[in-house]
Amino acid sequence: MPRKSQTAKKKEAKKLQPEINIGLVGHVDHGKTTLTQQLSGKWTDTHSEELKRGITIRLGYADTTFVKTKDGKYTTQQKAEQEGVEYTPLRAVSFVDAPGHESLMATMLAGATIMDGALLLVAANETCPQPQTREHIMALQIIGIKNLIVVQNKIDLVGKEDALKNYKEIKKFLAETEFKDAPIIPISAQHGVNIDVLIEAIEKYIPTPKRDAKADPLFLVARSFDINKPGTSIDSFKGGVLGGALVRGVLKKGDEIEIRPGYEVEEQNRKVWHPLTTRIKEIASGGQIIDKATPGGSVGLQTMLDPAIVKSDSLTGSVVGKKGKLPPVHYALELEVHLLDRVVGTAEDLDVEPIKLREVLMLNVNSAATVGVVTELKKNTIKCVLKLPVCADKGSRVTISRRIGNRFRLIGYGLIL
Repeated sequence: MPRKSQTAKKKEAKKLQPEINIGLVGHVDHGKTTLTQQLSGKWTDTHSEELKRGITIRLGYADTTFVKTKDGKYTTQQKAEQEGVEYTPLRAVSFVDAPGHESLMATMLAGATIMDGALLLVAANETCPQPQTREHIMALQIIGIKNLIVVQNKIDLVGKEDALKNYKEIKKFLAETEFKDAPIIPISAQHGVNIDVLIEAIEKYIPTPKRDAKADPLFLVARSFDINKPGTSIDSFKGGVLGGALVRGVLKKGDEIEIRPGYEVEEQNRKVWHPLTTRIKEIASGGQIIDKATPGGSVGLQTMLDPAIVKSDSLTGSVVGKKGKLPPVHYALELEVHLLDRVVGTAEDLDVEPIKLREVLMLNVNSAATVGVVTELKKNTIKCVLKLPVCADKGSRVTISRRIGNRFRLIGYGLIL
């Protein structure tokens, strides 16, 4: 069979739709956003407060296509084309850049539910583990992430002895977790050192999971926004955009979709939520417009919704699918509870105390974050009335965080009964 030309390969690569979501997690300022830029060419901190404070506040997304050059080097399509070298496309990948700051744990937990694998960043110039390093690892275990690569970043800031000392700290920390055999790749994200080795490790250790394209579609909304610039004429207005991940099934341009829980109204002096229905106007994935989205990486759905409904992430945590085919909406949750032995994320070593009646908990399910007040306690089960309803199937996993001091800390998980 004749070999495809480099031009043909480029065309083929540009048609690739991201097939996997890989999260970048870890303690604040350990280099997640810088590494995302190295791997994708995109700086994901674009919110004004993020630029001002130098930390990730909202989930960031970036797509890239991994390729293998003629001389066997692993790199990205963008860099291979910049260098003018021949390459073979491997797969397109979506990266989810999660906040590392302790006050933004809810955002990280919401993002973790759409991750198929993760890169845990650990700074070589700090002791390991830092509080959020431990918290993020525990969150990945609870959510069920199996494929992890540890990225020992900032090796340019330390000498050989300190780098080896930090490596041993990482190994000792991992030995207490499900990820004791996870590969550790030393890099400098700032200077692009060992990025090729990291890409090779991602290709080897984070495979694309099997998807069910024939099932009823289920799309988890992680971002929602208005893409119209100030001053846009009414004739040029575009509908609201939903960003997230298609977990199963297929969504096509022109499909009528339902969004749950939907929008809030007040009826008979109580707040209720009604589903939204709209049509998909356009689908974007991997930096291109496509006719249909298959399960895998991050996807943007441009809808016919009034942009005012979706702006400022107001529909984040919603679930999208075909009308009448979505999970139920819960105003209260009954959970089978599994608590950890120790509180995660605190500098002190604190035991997890039993959940108390009327306690306020932070609950994350799918891509939603809500607050629940405990109204019933039984052996290993609790019932919570929710401040914001969630759309989820029975058996879904819910992470549970408790307020300790002025922060919510991860204390366990529950299964919806």
